[in-house]
Amino acid sequence: MAHDLVPDTWEQGPAYERYVGRWSRRVAPRFLEWLRVPGDLRWLDVGCGTGALCAAILDTCAPASVDGVEPSEGFLEAAVTALGSRVTFHRADASALPFDDASMDVVVSGLVLNFVPDLDAVLAEMSRVAVDGGVVAAYVWDYAERMELMTWFWRVATDLDPAARALDEGRRFHDFTPEALAWRFASAGLVDVEEGSVEVATRFADFDDYWRPFLGGQGVAPAYAMSLDEPARDRLRERLRTTLPTGRDGSIDLVARAWTVRGLVNR
Repeated sequence: MAHDLVPDTWEQGPAYERYVGRWSRRVAPRFLEWLRVPGDLRWLDVGCGTGALCAAILDTCAPASVDGVEPSEGFLEAAVTALGSRVTFHRADASALPFDDASMDVVVSGLVLNFVPDLDAVLAEMSRVAVDGGVVAAYVWDYAERMELMTWFWRVATDLDPAARALDEGRRFHDFTPEALAWRFASAGLVDVEEGSVEVATRFADFDDYWRPFLGGQGVAPAYAMSLDEPARDRLRERLRTTLPTGRDGSIDLVARAWTVRGLVNR
């Protein structure tokens, strides 16, 4: 099939919003509740995407300032459109943050760390730009068990096409557990490391509400779906339609869980 080189495609803000962004915007405030930091602090969001976490920081944390770093031009355009000058955005890589040492009070990253090529380098950069005693924190989807909109997709896709198993985020990111994240934070020199989790409901009005975002090509599952020829994509769609847990009114109620981790800089 045509999916041998299906990439993690993250460029088009509107398509991402329809697929995962709408759930990212629900999980971000829950993460901030868990993080429990005071107001009037300087925040940096590393891998800010379309701005879900930045928006939640503005809405709930009374920050002194918010900066966002994102390498994708398309995602930055969406973030600027949504938040304007309320956030200072920078197009840059997480492993080379364009900030002075000890210039931020809280450095966070949402739904990103499992995608970076060198996690140790990114954690070193996040720690470098944080003040002594500053907070470094992150969250990632629990792809292996409780990111159910993707879990159901890959369960059906790999039943129809065993070769798709190699693309399944649940297999690729199975080692991003709370314990493993806490160990990586501690290995980066952070202290008082704490792990946790937050969950949000992901309710789809009907099957089309679930299926249509997979046609946007943003993320590996949608990219896989669009790499299929039309008959194969139709088989996938119809198998999903008959497999997903569907209520009498046609709605589909799933859950998305994110693992959370935080630590303090100690110089």
